[in-house]
Amino acid sequence: MSKGFIGRATELAVLAKRLVRVSQSGSGAAITIKGRRQVGKSRLVQEFCNQSKVPYLFFTATKGASSVNAVSDFYLGLRESTLATDRELVPDTASTWPDAFRVLASVLPETPSIVVLDEVPWLSEQDEIFDGALQTAWDRLLSEHPVLLLLLGSDIHMMERFTSYDRPFFGRADNLSLGPLTLAESAQATGLTNSDAIDAHLITGGLPGILRSWPRGTPALSFLEAECADPAAALFNVPEATLMAEFPAPDQARRVLEAVGAGERTHANIAASAGNQHGSLPSCSLSPLLHRLVEEKRVLSIDQPLSTQTGKPPLYRVADSNLRFYLAAGRAAQELVQRGRPQSAFQIIQRRWSSWRGKAVEPLIRESLELAALAGTLPWPKVERVGSWWNRQFNPELDLVGADRAPIAQHISFVGSIKWLASPFDHRDLANLFRDATGVPGFVPGETAHIVVSLSGVSPQVDLTKVDLHWGAKEIVAAWR
Repeated sequence: MSKGFIGRATELAVLAKRLVRVSQSGSGAAITIKGRRQVGKSRLVQEFCNQSKVPYLFFTATKGASSVNAVSDFYLGLRESTLATDRELVPDTASTWPDAFRVLASVLPETPSIVVLDEVPWLSEQDEIFDGALQTAWDRLLSEHPVLLLLLGSDIHMMERFTSYDRPFFGRADNLSLGPLTLAESAQATGLTNSDAIDAHLITGGLPGILRSWPRGTPALSFLEAECADPAAALFNVPEATLMAEFPAPDQARRVLEAVGAGERTHANIAASAGNQHGSLPSCSLSPLLHRLVEEKRVLSIDQPLSTQTGKPPLYRVADSNLRFYLAAGRAAQELVQRGRPQSAFQIIQRRWSSWRGKAVEPLIRESLELAALAGTLPWPKVERVGSWWNRQFNPELDLVGADRAPIAQHISFVGSIKWLASPFDHRDLANLFRDATGVPGFVPGETAHIVVSLSGVSPQVDLTKVDLHWGAKEIVAAWR
């Protein structure tokens, strides 16, 4: 495996399986690989090409290039690839995509090979006939060869549209969605364990480009302090580049995202924060913006209260914890770093650290419990979803609810509290849990379990016989292994 490459064993196995299929059948196969920027799509595919030991072409589109320039670049990449054993078959002058794909078919070997087209949405933007030309070439020419065609893209909505039923490539490709690295992979990359590994995962968001810059064994705050002394640190530049790519202009969508990143969770509070001097952003404007940020851009996630009844209001959060960190503290720190004030930058992060971490860890803990439940390591076989619950007044709020389905459950197996602070979970926290749990629709006294997840353990004052499950950082990390 290449130096610096982290994790992705499952994804590499999926690609290798398709290449074996191509080899055995003698005909082509196609896969679309979608994922947000910086999750490592290109690096994954390059690693796969390196490991496969077969001829390949790796072509990356250039955003904003003309169709003529794109085809010219494609020819140049094809001549320099290991596919083109006879470079005289590849023209020097640009033509059209149908011509380019015919040239590609003419140089494909009769042994297995790989063709990678990176940033396919940009190619579709540059030339309206690209999608149709690729479909025609695939059906009539390319798929007759033992070639694995990998189509990559960071615009998730456009990648999903690329293979939708009303588009030319429908039914011709398998789909692989690539997310950030898991908590276990982040722990492996940083050489950290337990709460230190969780901190590193929250800060980096599991993004390989940031994890590669993390010195092994370095605790989170030490890493953050060192990054504040580096104006070119990936910790700041990766999320900044994501924002610039997704939202090049400071429009209303950007203001809505920043409002959520600053901690606003409800529709009303987001509207007030993202508004202007004339007042809150009207609902007729905010609702479609939130839909776009959740469904198309995938930068926001929406949480619904989990119980046996319909619950409101929904709450919004930034989906990627690295971007969430950047919007909450990193950007303010970066501005000071760029002005040559690293200590002041680190002080901002220190002041906001405990509050940010306490909220950012909650979705990760819920996902960890859900993984453990699905793996059968929790004593509640009915649990398939883990969420949280709140009422309209947010009094009370329950951090953890384990149920058979979401957002409206038939059966609630457990409720619980998260305390991710330096102080242990104490008798007052337990009393609050027992009091608030009764408000959750579906809670059954004497039947529904109580669980506790705590960073700093449980106080000796707590009667552990009243707690059905207690998790710490060690158990959270273990759930991902």
